[in-house]
Amino acid sequence: MSDIGDWFKSIPFITRYWFAGSIIVPLIGKLGLISPVNLVLWPDNFLYRFQIWRPISSTLYFPVGPGTGFLYLVNLYFLYQYSSRLETGAFDGRPADYMFMLLFNWICIVITGIIMDMQLLMIPLIMSVLYVWAQLNRDMVVSFWFGTRFKACYLPWVILGFNYIIGGSIVNELIGNLVGHLYFFLMYKYPMDLGGRVLLSTPQFLYRFFPSRRGGVSGFGVPPPSRRPAGNEQNAARGFRHNWGQGHRLGDE
Repeated sequence: MSDIGDWFKSIPFITRYWFAGSIIVPLIGKLGLISPVNLVLWPDNFLYRFQIWRPISSTLYFPVGPGTGFLYLVNLYFLYQYSSRLETGAFDGRPADYMFMLLFNWICIVITGIIMDMQLLMIPLIMSVLYVWAQLNRDMVVSFWFGTRFKACYLPWVILGFNYIIGGSIVNELIGNLVGHLYFFLMYKYPMDLGGRVLLSTPQFLYRFFPSRRGGVSGFGVPPPSRRPAGNEQNAARGFRHNWGQGHRLGDE
């Protein structure tokens, strides 16, 4: 048990609590401690009955059963891997900026969920984070099942097809990719590559709750890691012993 505790404590702070919540809430629903009906996003209940917890609970809850258990575990794995990589890589020392990215993506997904009458929001948020990681490391070559290799920028779309094959809904993955693209475009592509205005910036109150560490640059203006010398992202990637998204930069053979 001490090994599990040490492993859990080694998970980056924000990812740790997101990961834990994504285990605890489905377990609560599975055990019947709280009815799953009260955990999913019903737009009418949220908007007109002021059941304000539903956008949060529907992001953490997933109906685990014989037909969905594998899909749940795969996406929980993606949450752990790619949220950890972002938090310790591109957002290293800047937890407020990472929290802002999650909040921005989450709000967009909640609005989309209300409009499209979606009850479960776990997969879209995970996919939005994976999409941002893939764009920030787009030139990294990743390996997937059966030895297939391709650039990281294609990984979200490969996983979209993979999740669909094992029982997911292509709508969930597609919404996650689109929201991740929206954040990446507004935060990086539009201001840095197209010379546009800075449209997104981390609110100051988040810096009070999540102060920057090691003198990291806060707010907008940090270029994608793919444009800088390989650092934490590459070192972290080499340490993972899996074949779902394991990457090597071009030329590292």
